[in-house]
Amino acid sequence: MPLLVPISALITVLVDESPKPEDVKAGWTAFAIFLLLAAAVVFLGFSLVKQLRKAQAAQEAGVYDGPADDAGEPDTHTPG
Repeated sequence: MPLLVPISALITVLVDESPKPEDVKAGWTAFAIFLLLAAAVVFLGFSLVKQLRKAQAAQEAGVYDGPADDAGEPDTHTPG
């Protein structure tokens, strides 16, 4: 079994037809896409923070069921 690992690595190297490093170039289009994705992540982060602040303010104002001071604690009340 240990002999199969070097053999499979050798076969992969011999069969692999990847382009040469001098043939692959990063372009401006890929850089622009990267920047757009980074901007989208930043936008989503700010939007998440805004929504969490609104939800926290609504909870403190009593919009949701239950008192706001025991938020995050498990419900220990047993009906019956």
